[in-house]
Amino acid sequence: MNIRNTTDRYGILSIWIHWLMLLLLVAVYACIELHEFFPKGSDLRATLKTWHFMLGLSILVLALIRLVVHLTDIIPRIDPDPPKWQKQSAKLVHVALYALMIVMPLAGWLLLSAEGKPIPFFGQHLPALIGKSKYLADWIEEIHETVGTIGYFLIGLHATAAIYHHYFVRDNTLRRMLPNQD
Repeated sequence: MNIRNTTDRYGILSIWIHWLMLLLLVAVYACIELHEFFPKGSDLRATLKTWHFMLGLSILVLALIRLVVHLTDIIPRIDPDPPKWQKQSAKLVHVALYALMIVMPLAGWLLLSAEGKPIPFFGQHLPALIGKSKYLADWIEEIHETVGTIGYFLIGLHATAAIYHHYFVRDNTLRRMLPNQD
C-alpha cells in the first residue's frame, strides 16, 4: 500500500490519521461523559477531565497535520461517481468536521485559560491564551458544550453516510479508507 493517496484509494498515511482521529474523538467524548459518574473533587473525575483536555489538544495537533496532508494530496475518486448534491454535502460535512477538530480544542484551551486553570499537555503546561474572566469562561463553556453536542451529530452523519454508501449504493466510498484492501 502506498504511503500517499492514489486516484483509487487513500494511502496509509491518510488512513492511519483518519482512524487515529476516530479513536481520539471517542476517547475525548468518553472522558467527558464518564467524568459525570464520579463525585466532584474525586481523583478519578479530575483524571478523566485532565485526559479530556490532553486528548482534545492531541486532536488539534493531529487535525492540523491531517489538514496539511489533505491539502497536499489527491483525493481518490469514488466509483461510481456520486451525484453532485452528494459531493457537495460530503464537502460541507468534511469542512464542519475539520472545524470541529480545530475549534473545539481551541475553545477548550480558551476555557481553561479564562478559568485561570493550568492547561495540561502530557506533563507540560501550555500557556494561557487569554486572561482569567468568569464572564468569558461561562460564554466559552456554553459554546464548547453546544458544539460538542453538534459533534455527535456530525460524526454520526459521517459514519452513517459511509455505511450507506458501502451497503446500499455499493460504491467504494468506505473501501477507499479501509486498510489492507489491496
